[in-house]
Amino acid sequence: MHLSILDTLFYWFHVVIVIFNLFGWMFVVTRKLHFIIVTCTLFSWVVLGLKFGLGYCFLTDWHWQIKYKAGYTDLPNSFITYILNYQLGLSISPALIDICVGAAFIFVVIVTFYVNRTWLLLPLNKFNKSI
Repeated sequence: MHLSILDTLFYWFHVVIVIFNLFGWMFVVTRKLHFIIVTCTLFSWVVLGLKFGLGYCFLTDWHWQIKYKAGYTDLPNSFITYILNYQLGLSISPALIDICVGAAFIFVVIVTFYVNRTWLLLPLNKFNKSI
C-alpha cells in the first residue's frame, strides 16, 4: 500500500481513537469497548512506557515509522503535539501539551472505571453474596 495512504489511514484512525478515548464513556452502548481501548492505551503509556518512556504510544510509533519512510523528519514525540503544532499551526510547548493530555487521560481513566464499576465488580458481588 502506498505510504501516503497508510499515513492518512493512521492519521484518521489515531484521531478517532483519541476522540473515542475522550468521549466513549458517555454512551452506555460504547462503554465496554471504550474500557478496552482505554485499558490498551493505559497499558501502552505505562507498561510499555517502562521500556520506551512514560507515555509511549505504540500507535504513534507505528505511524511515525510510516512517516519516516515517507521522508518526514523532526516529528514530535506526541501525536497531539503533531496535530496542534504541525497541523493546526499553533505554538504550544510540547511539555504543556503532555501535561494537559496526561491530566485529561487520568480524568478519563477515573471516569471510565467509575461508569463501568457495575460490570467490573460483578464477579466480586457474586462472591460476596455466596458467603
